[in-house]
Amino acid sequence: MKMKKERVLVAGAHGTTGKHLINLLVESSTYEPIAMVRKEEQKTFFEDQGIETVYGDLTEDINNTVKNADKVIFAAGSKGKNLEAVDKNGAIKLIDASENHGVDKFVMLSSMGADDPTKSEDLQDYLNAKKEADEYLQNSSLNYTIVRPGSLTNDDPKHQIMLEETINSSGSIPRADVAKTLVGVLETSKRNKEHFDILSGNNPISEIL
Repeated sequence: MKMKKERVLVAGAHGTTGKHLINLLVESSTYEPIAMVRKEEQKTFFEDQGIETVYGDLTEDINNTVKNADKVIFAAGSKGKNLEAVDKNGAIKLIDASENHGVDKFVMLSSMGADDPTKSEDLQDYLNAKKEADEYLQNSSLNYTIVRPGSLTNDDPKHQIMLEETINSSGSIPRADVAKTLVGVLETSKRNKEHFDILSGNNPISEIL
């Protein structure tokens, strides 16, 4: 008998990292994706590939977006255009919705530096939004993992990372490796109620998780 796959809602599915996530979930024998979209052309993009979609605008009511999801990955962002409404409050709304619908695990794509935004002059507003969303998740009743990468690149995946609770140096990491890490911690037994920083490194992702 075939095992029923777990359904994973991806917020930010149409973003660059989000598309990596969707592809990994499609290829997975454990999960199947639900792409959260906010535009008709995004819906068409995924449905043409046979991928389920759900409409959800993070600036509006999104309670019903998670009703058919077992797990959630928050990988959305406003690219600095709407930090309060999307990066912070959008994440908070999705956390609340996940609690309301009994989601098994919530995986948050955050950012290095979110633990102490005052250390950054350029990104302080962004990191403050991520910090508040992270803390809201940590204080929720959900099982969660918070993944905080350094600067994201579109380089080919290296499949190897450095992972520490706090990395006290700057650096970068391919989006594909970030996506692989996010999917890797979906498993309910892995890295529960943890937050950690990641950069490109020398440890295979599957082993270090």
